[in-house]
Amino acid sequence: MKILISADMEGATGVTWPGDVLPGAPQWERCRPMFTSDVNAAVLGFYDGGADEVLINEAHWSMRNLLLEQLDDRAQMITGRHKTLSMVEGVQHGDVDGVAFIGYHTGAGMEGVLAHTYLPNSVTGVWLNDVRASEGLLNAHVVAEYGVPVVLFTGDDLACEDALGYAPEARKVAVKDHVSRYAAVCRTPARTAADIRAAAKDATRLAVRHEPVTGGPFTIALEFDAEHLALAATVVPGVDQVGERKVAYTEGTMYDGIRTFKAVTTIVSAAVEEQYG
Repeated sequence: MKILISADMEGATGVTWPGDVLPGAPQWERCRPMFTSDVNAAVLGFYDGGADEVLINEAHWSMRNLLLEQLDDRAQMITGRHKTLSMVEGVQHGDVDGVAFIGYHTGAGMEGVLAHTYLPNSVTGVWLNDVRASEGLLNAHVVAEYGVPVVLFTGDDLACEDALGYAPEARKVAVKDHVSRYAAVCRTPARTAADIRAAAKDATRLAVRHEPVTGGPFTIALEFDAEHLALAATVVPGVDQVGERKVAYTEGTMYDGIRTFKAVTTIVSAAVEEQYG
């Protein structure tokens, strides 16, 4: 049994505001061990449950946040940027039995601690086939095309509720409760580690590959906080402006859908000016 952990940081234990997740910030250094603790707890739990291999894919910002030296020696980690499938890199090789979304969060325009979709701001909403989409929803459709179920999810309480819509059977652990976008009622790392480890052990029972899900075509729409960002996004072939601040495109698979999404958000981020957005 091989498990892939997709590890994001906004939904990690103790994280509540931008400085907690921005590489180089003092609070980021403080929060890295708590983020690593969440991921390591999942690793330990999966091995407790009988997993033979656990591969971690760093999925936050620079994708160089987890402390490798604090992880269980049995695990391996993909670290660094520019990967074929970004947040779920590693699922495409046909040997993964289950995926865990650790430290995930709600999407742009939703309530939730540090809610966003790919870009920390600028994107005010994302829809997949007219359904409001978080990163978790997008990535769940990607892994489904490889016949891999989402078996474990951790984040704030609202992110866990969001995950019910796209991974209803996955074991879920709320490491904090939403108060506002930048505030939460947080549990201690010792407590969340114990909860995550127990949930991961139980989740191994769900790690059974199924037939690949081909649910296309997929229409993805993005809304921005400024008109010029929508215009910038149309540089990507197939992306059309469908509103003053909104674009949309359609792909036959989520493999192509997520890669186009990455291209759009990369171009849009480069079009944001420091003061005026």
